[in-house]
Amino acid sequence: MRIAQVSPLFESVPPKLYGGTERIVSYLTEELVKQGHEVTLFASGDSETKAKLIAPCNKALRLDSESMDPLAHHFTLMEMVQREVDNFDIIHFHIDYLHFPLSRRMLIPHVSTLHGRLDMPDLIPLYKEYKEIPVVSISDFQRKPLSEANWIETVYHGLPSNLYKGSYGEGKYLAFLGRFSPEKRPERAIQLAIDAGIPIKLAAKVDTKDHEYFETVIKPMLNHPLVEYVGEVSEKEKQEFLENAIALVFLIDWPEPFGLVMIESIACGTPVIAWRNGSVPEVIEDGVSGRIVESMEEALCSIEDVKKLDRAKVRACFDKRFSAERMAIDYLEVYDQLIKTKSMSNINFVYKNV
Repeated sequence: MRIAQVSPLFESVPPKLYGGTERIVSYLTEELVKQGHEVTLFASGDSETKAKLIAPCNKALRLDSESMDPLAHHFTLMEMVQREVDNFDIIHFHIDYLHFPLSRRMLIPHVSTLHGRLDMPDLIPLYKEYKEIPVVSISDFQRKPLSEANWIETVYHGLPSNLYKGSYGEGKYLAFLGRFSPEKRPERAIQLAIDAGIPIKLAAKVDTKDHEYFETVIKPMLNHPLVEYVGEVSEKEKQEFLENAIALVFLIDWPEPFGLVMIESIACGTPVIAWRNGSVPEVIEDGVSGRIVESMEEALCSIEDVKKLDRAKVRACFDKRFSAERMAIDYLEVYDQLIKTKSMSNINFVYKNV
């Protein structure tokens, strides 16, 4: 199959540091190539891939100090996709709704995976207007605010099976991995560790918009002797960081569309203590790959519970549900469905006009 993957340009594929969407695009692209498909990746020029790379810009826009208008580069991206359209059997977009006016007029099959939160009133009239555009959700929960959208499937994210290895020690500390932001609630994770009398290590980045929150809420808590801030960790550093943890603490306070860090943790055999919010109940199997909680009291009690979980079974949850191979197979089924539907539509069109 000839497949185009269209990535955002803010980060390279894969990203050098933080960048969830671009990581998934990379894992999917490389797995499709591995399975023998002819894949073209539209992404920034500093991307690394075994697919054919078409680059609208030389490097990731977040790392380009000279880039002042990211939208301009994405318009160029869409024009380059249109120029190559006859070379594909299907186009898979990962750029939110930017391409909708273009893809509405395309004659070949296309699909869009929506990677972000959708609980914004502004999106309702947009998806009512573009109600024929086929879209894929990354969790069933993600769909709830937008019943107007043309949902055709939910495909959970996947990671390469060899990216992390299961490690089955007891763990020495609690772990927080992600961003220091109000919706991620790192202060809950810190407070949990202090209340339990257990060390916690935090690997996180601070976005500019969250700087005040970090300075006023988080920074004062970092002075506690049980708390260690290790900065932002690379892909290679995540293995050691997660495998040596008692549990990953994921006490979020927002409608998480998926939560990639949860499957990174269980891939290492490390259970997750997660707040019941967003996609959490779809990703974490309560009592098997972690514990799902609804209060700080429950979270405190769950620490002893996760210590007793079989870490080999935690890893098995990853292998069964969240591998890149499984993700690619699921998307190939989506592609086949859309190609067949488009083919039947073309046949009916010709028949009606004979």
